[in-house]
Amino acid sequence: MKKHVFDFLGAIKYAIIAMCICIGLGACQNANQDDEPEYDTVTVINNLVIDENSVPIFPKKAALTTDTARRFSIELPKRCSVDWDNQSVVSVVPEEKIEVVRLNTGDELPELKVSDYEFKKLTVRQALDKLLDGTDISVEEDGELIEKISGTISSGALSDAVELMAKMGRVYYSYDEDEGVIHLTNRAKWLIKMPQNETIIMALLDAMHGADMRNLLVNWDDKTIVFEGNYQTEREVARMIADISSKKYMMAWDIDVYRVYPRTDNPIIWMNLFPAFGEKNIKMSIPGVVGRALVVGPEINTKTLQEFLYQQSNVVLISQGTFAIPNGWQSRFDIGQCGKEERLETDLTIGATATYGDYGGLNKIDAKIVLRTSNGELSSFTIPSSVGDNYVIVGIPTHAFVTTPETLISPFAELVVFMSPRLISIVDPASIKSTPSDMLVGDALRAFLND
Repeated sequence: MKKHVFDFLGAIKYAIIAMCICIGLGACQNANQDDEPEYDTVTVINNLVIDENSVPIFPKKAALTTDTARRFSIELPKRCSVDWDNQSVVSVVPEEKIEVVRLNTGDELPELKVSDYEFKKLTVRQALDKLLDGTDISVEEDGELIEKISGTISSGALSDAVELMAKMGRVYYSYDEDEGVIHLTNRAKWLIKMPQNETIIMALLDAMHGADMRNLLVNWDDKTIVFEGNYQTEREVARMIADISSKKYMMAWDIDVYRVYPRTDNPIIWMNLFPAFGEKNIKMSIPGVVGRALVVGPEINTKTLQEFLYQQSNVVLISQGTFAIPNGWQSRFDIGQCGKEERLETDLTIGATATYGDYGGLNKIDAKIVLRTSNGELSSFTIPSSVGDNYVIVGIPTHAFVTTPETLISPFAELVVFMSPRLISIVDPASIKSTPSDMLVGDALRAFLND
């Protein structure tokens, strides 16, 4: 009996000891955990530790013009804005002379006389060397000039002989009096003194860009353009200026480009234009391969068109601007250049060719409007219209510009182009009466259109 009691008390004793050991170990473990230091979470990228106090490290970039600097242009505010509240359908501007002056021509040649001189199959330098034999004037080529000339020079002034031979060889010369050297080169630089009217300046710039002339230096303060090129460039610019100077009219277009999102799973109901504006304000309907061009009256303008569209859809203005062309020429409007931001339609350009004049006994604007992307022509419309009419191009699906197999854009979203033609009449300054404005309005406009 005593033995069993002893064993029971011993078991309790050992249990109490074991419990104390466990409590002690737990307390030690908690003490150890409390003593452990806390560490912040760090990020390691390319063996560099990045935390909230790190200075950003960027890869070195090549020495290239930044994108925003490359896109800077003084022309864009002039091209990419339209004052719809002060738009003139017909404007009259005075005719002004466009002058082209060659730069860096050097000093004047000495007043020497030359006798009759004949040459055959010589380079310009070889011909001049023979002509100047016995004088203190030498000839140097700035670049390789291999074209050979043949001809006869009649006796006369040295300057006339050198000018004629240079033109025959399609080269340019400049004389350095201090060195006594005539320099020959196949490239030159010119200054164009432009009219004061910025629309005409824009038209010439567009024509020069269309002829692949780049790096044009335009001073918008004194209305001059500096360009560089060869003999062919000079002839092309001279032809442009002569053509512009001979025109009585220029055409200009003010443009708004919208992306339209229908509010329902239905397309825009364009037939609703008739009850909204009346049949007399929708004059023509011209189908294209894609889309349709509507010729509308002045009552349908940017404001009233947007009000009509807002009834059925959400409307986003994605581009706005203006461009001009001489009568019978071609020009274009780049949507991306005047885009509000990068969009699917950035690749689209609107090309135009137009003439104003007799159209079957009526004075009409005979225009061809072409929509193009980098993949080619999307659609085109031949549009005869009267002065004061507007164009509305509808039905161009936004999906025509989507390049991915799937998109979040509604299949009923479409591009809408509003174009307002303007006629610019170029007249003799003596025929312009002193008026406070060059815009024709009221009776003056009616008399002009009936003239």
